[in-house]
Amino acid sequence: MGPRLRLLPTLARQGLDGRVPRPAAGPAVKPPAATRGFDVGKKVNGRKRHIVVDTLGLLLAVAVTAASVTDRDAGQILLARLRERHWRITLVWADGGYTGQLVDFTGNMLRIALTVVKRSDDTTGFVVLPKRWLLERTFAWLMHSRRLARYYETRTDSAEAMIRWSMSMVMIRRLARRPR
Repeated sequence: MGPRLRLLPTLARQGLDGRVPRPAAGPAVKPPAATRGFDVGKKVNGRKRHIVVDTLGLLLAVAVTAASVTDRDAGQILLARLRERHWRITLVWADGGYTGQLVDFTGNMLRIALTVVKRSDDTTGFVVLPKRWLLERTFAWLMHSRRLARYYETRTDSAEAMIRWSMSMVMIRRLARRPR
């Protein structure tokens, strides 16, 4: 009868399925506030991913910033990285968020011609724009990685590394499919 009485307090703390009612794990880790933000124009909360791809849709440069950082400021960082790694590139197509002083900066400082591909004012809904669909297709390929579906990384450099890793997985799958 003695051992049975000792087990009753532990069984009383457990639920019907034998588990402790309180979780044993701590709270989920959120990225630091310095690397998060809110972009009012795009209605994006958290972080933004900026990438440069070639005409095949393969990743050339990546930058992850807080959503509060404007596209023009992130574009300067991104295009400077592009110039360091791929110095032969002279023409880059971008969307409407990368306008203004960024065009002058890339032309004068980086010697890259930045061409902005804009939507026409009379279109509504989704419209396939020339050259921009390459980027959207690459983002779709990257979103197949479960790790990139949410922002799990606390640091922006590790988030950039995960994007590079996911793109290498896309490229490896392509190489494995090719006939010999």
